[in-house]
Amino acid sequence: MELMNHARAYRFLQGVLENQQQDPFCGKCSAWNNTLNNTRESLAQFEKEHATVIGVMPEAARLLTEARDGFAKLIGPAEPAGQKKSGNCKLPQGVCFVKASLALLQKV
Repeated sequence: MELMNHARAYRFLQGVLENQQQDPFCGKCSAWNNTLNNTRESLAQFEKEHATVIGVMPEAARLLTEARDGFAKLIGPAEPAGQKKSGNCKLPQGVCFVKASLALLQKV
């Protein structure tokens, strides 16, 4: 079940990044860009380490494939910048849609 939760979390984070890429601030943010790059690497490592188990769990394999394919389609900003530091992001201090979603994956 733990592997399935990881698959669900990767797919969730991919959806958040895809959605937030269209946001006028998140899509240009270094937090968004760093999360995308780090999660791509993390997913590749996860799939490598669990290839045998993933192979016998079709639903987990499907979710991981959707996440991997979705991450591959996302393009980071040319010049990412911290939107909070630059004063553009008006979310409350300590709140970031992308970082909160990454934290969910890390807690699984």
